[in-house]
Amino acid sequence: MGRILDYGYIFATIALTVYGQLILKTRISTYGALPTNLDEKLWYLVRLLFDPLIFSGFAAAFLASFAWMAAMTKFDLSHAYPFMSLNFVVVLLLSGWLLSEPVSRQKIVGVALIVVGTVIAGRG
Repeated sequence: MGRILDYGYIFATIALTVYGQLILKTRISTYGALPTNLDEKLWYLVRLLFDPLIFSGFAAAFLASFAWMAAMTKFDLSHAYPFMSLNFVVVLLLSGWLLSEPVSRQKIVGVALIVVGTVIAGRG
């Protein structure tokens, strides 16, 4: 049972990282494109920084780093790190579902190759 909880640190890292990416994309999309003028660009970035949901994405990344540090106390890096490739799978699926982003055959094949490579690396 203890080892299952140890893997919880890895999966918490993945969940928090994915949340951060999705919430950043969702909220930034509501603000439109980055302006070209330097003054407008700075104001745009300041507004993003103080958006509560974007801030929650930064907080998720910060918490993910703590979960990752906890995972590093339980696993060799060479064992734990391949799990981070699950971020690609989860982000692809959720961005298609939640953000209506296109999920092409090429993206699916690319992510499948990443997963196969991860499985091979994880066993080696």
